[in-house]
Amino acid sequence: MTTNRYPAERIRTRPLGRTNLALSELGFGTVPLGNMYRAIDDAQARGAVEAALQAGISYFDTAPFYGFGLAERRLGDVLRGRPGFVLSTKVGRLLDPAPQIKDASSRYGFCTSFPFEPRYDYSYGGVMRSYQDSLQRLGLAHIDILLIHDIGALTHGERHRETFEQLRSGGGLRALEELRSAGHIAAVGVGVNEVAVCLELMRSAQLDLVLLAGRYTVLEQTALDELFPTCQRNGVHIVIGGPYNSGILATGTRRGGIVHHNYVAAPQEIVTRVRMLEEICDRYEVPLPAAALQFPLAHPQVVSVIPGLESAERVAETLRLYNTRIPPEFWDALRSAGCLRADAPVPGARVPA
Repeated sequence: MTTNRYPAERIRTRPLGRTNLALSELGFGTVPLGNMYRAIDDAQARGAVEAALQAGISYFDTAPFYGFGLAERRLGDVLRGRPGFVLSTKVGRLLDPAPQIKDASSRYGFCTSFPFEPRYDYSYGGVMRSYQDSLQRLGLAHIDILLIHDIGALTHGERHRETFEQLRSGGGLRALEELRSAGHIAAVGVGVNEVAVCLELMRSAQLDLVLLAGRYTVLEQTALDELFPTCQRNGVHIVIGGPYNSGILATGTRRGGIVHHNYVAAPQEIVTRVRMLEEICDRYEVPLPAAALQFPLAHPQVVSVIPGLESAERVAETLRLYNTRIPPEFWDALRSAGCLRADAPVPGARVPA
């Protein structure tokens, strides 16, 4: 069966709950702008953001951690003076000067010479300083959404209780609420790679948004058990990061070499499951990354999916994947093979805008 494609389609927007914001359902993740795993130059980074804006992508997500300020600087340099975008950045890490940094050797996975060292701080003062520092790095007067970054046991292990109490009892949540109540930001959320801490946070704070990376994909749908129903009950919407599970759903398994899942070499069980996906994709002539990109958007609680984009060429390819028509029979085949849960919504027929 030949896969047909719609003509170039306007990127739809979806309203973000209680806020007055609307996010483009295809967003822009800026981890690559911080030189994750490999360096790109300023011209390539600028070209990626400009291509996204021209294509109608209006939601951009960044963080101080991405390149230790590099991603925020690059993004702000393009967005400055432009209308109509929605911007989220993150709190939870401060960047301390590190004069010993002299080159772009990889640190925490980022190849950047920006001479700063990240330090966790979820306190009232830490959140307020992070917000002000991000405004300065971005060169912007307003940030729409602040997300609590990498809170939880997955990142902090045995120190999770200590860091969570810094956020709750140490005033971090209070700082975010003050910023939202004063109108300095429009929305508060969390940006993590795990489900448990999202549920824990919703018991302590009124969130607008959960940015969940890697936990709701064609490989994994455990978020349907408790997180998504809890978000629905609490009026919390979801942005999906890491739709390719840090690489394996973008590259597949057939290129040779190491394939990555959750930022490490994929275990054999995951490789086997992806090979099953690839076989079904071949049968229906559906690109695996197109299925990975479109699948999360079928859930009514999801407002955007944000792959990392590092070049104008990658933006163009992502738009092609976004616009790829996938026949309903493909999703039926994934269910029959046990690749998708029976309760996971799947995309229906797409109507050109």
